[in-house]
Amino acid sequence: MANPSLSEYLAQSTRGLYSSVFGADYLQKTGAGVGTPFTVDGVGTGIFDTTYGRKVWQALNNQTRFFNAIPRTVWGSTAGWRIRTDRGTNRSSPVTETGALPSVDISNIETVSSLPRIVSTTFGASVKSVFTAQLEGGIGDVLAMENENAQLDHVKEMNEELLAGSSTIVSATTGQTTTTLPDLTVAKFYLGDKIAFYDNTGATTFTDSAGLEISANGGTTVVTHASTAAITVTDGDLAFVISRGGMTSIDDIVTEDGMGIAGVSAGVRVGAYDLSTGGGRAANAWNAAAYSNGNDGTARDLSLNLIDNSIQNIRTNGGEPKLILLGHDQYFKLERLLNSQQRYMGQEEYQVGVGAERTFPGTRTGLVLATYQGIPILPDADVSKSIDSSNNALGSKVYVLDTDYLEIAVAQPTQYIENRDYFAANALVVRGLLYTMGEMRCKNFFVQAKIADLDT
Repeated sequence: MANPSLSEYLAQSTRGLYSSVFGADYLQKTGAGVGTPFTVDGVGTGIFDTTYGRKVWQALNNQTRFFNAIPRTVWGSTAGWRIRTDRGTNRSSPVTETGALPSVDISNIETVSSLPRIVSTTFGASVKSVFTAQLEGGIGDVLAMENENAQLDHVKEMNEELLAGSSTIVSATTGQTTTTLPDLTVAKFYLGDKIAFYDNTGATTFTDSAGLEISANGGTTVVTHASTAAITVTDGDLAFVISRGGMTSIDDIVTEDGMGIAGVSAGVRVGAYDLSTGGGRAANAWNAAAYSNGNDGTARDLSLNLIDNSIQNIRTNGGEPKLILLGHDQYFKLERLLNSQQRYMGQEEYQVGVGAERTFPGTRTGLVLATYQGIPILPDADVSKSIDSSNNALGSKVYVLDTDYLEIAVAQPTQYIENRDYFAANALVVRGLLYTMGEMRCKNFFVQAKIADLDT
């Protein structure tokens, strides 16, 4: 059929749904293309949805600000590193002319283990859909479209893992050997993650020698563990990550044992960062955060004092904050806090670069923030939220970070693999795979800070 003239187009477009040359539902929202892989059989496949043009527009948030802001380095020939955490006792002191020399002591050297993690993203399409998608009314090159979207999803997955929360409250079906956690809209656990439970009634931490591993992850998360008389997991108990199957999150790094989470004083090994000393993030010890400020699951307003205290603790410990990371809810709260301090001496918009990202445009009077005390402010929609004792989401957390000691170490850059072996798949499908091997590493816990339990 020939393309309609402009006059025909205008006539048909104003005629309504009757006898339109474009069909009855050309502006109707239809179901997104589904199927693993894409097919043209059944209903709702999206291959022949009525469209104008072939571009598939995104209706998803694909921003990956934190991933872009953290420095990326080559992994190197190492499985960990050593950290000096103590100067030695009385090895330096004043000496009189004939006085004895100070006692000889050595530095305390701790080791940290870090191994790469693999993140993968798959997609596929049937041979029939690859052909028919390019016919009139189709969406074009379905493999190219899915490849492009898979690349966005792949980086988004890494960003979400880097910002995942590390705890949740049990408020679903429980049992002696199987515990079903609620839909994890706040803390995001993954297949392969190992967790522990804190018995809120008996004040006991329950782990398992084999590890309590996430065995299913969908609308709910299922944890299977050995039967034990020590604890029966019940509603109100705390579940927290002790080992990640995917990349370590910033929330795992900036935490410590004994901190109050949702009204529960969490027990041993809070935080997934792999410490070769046997695990554990003892409060105020070398591997604890510079400043982990919570309010035991009770929401409070963000204040400049909370941020200033974080900055002060980082500087006291020898660091210099390079980034303030927060959710959009706290971003606007911080802006309102500083509005009362603005001085109108002319406005000049400016932005600050953070890694591969830039802050929102700001003015030096404090309106629409770009920095606070010279520290760039970067909002990210994936920043995890705190929870209360009923597992209700509170406001997003605020992180004050010295990124000189944070890095995403890449062991293998993102690889693309395409497979057209129909015999191996036992189906006429083309499959694609993206995978990246790497891990986020922190080389100084004392110069990172977190503010939790904030109001929305």
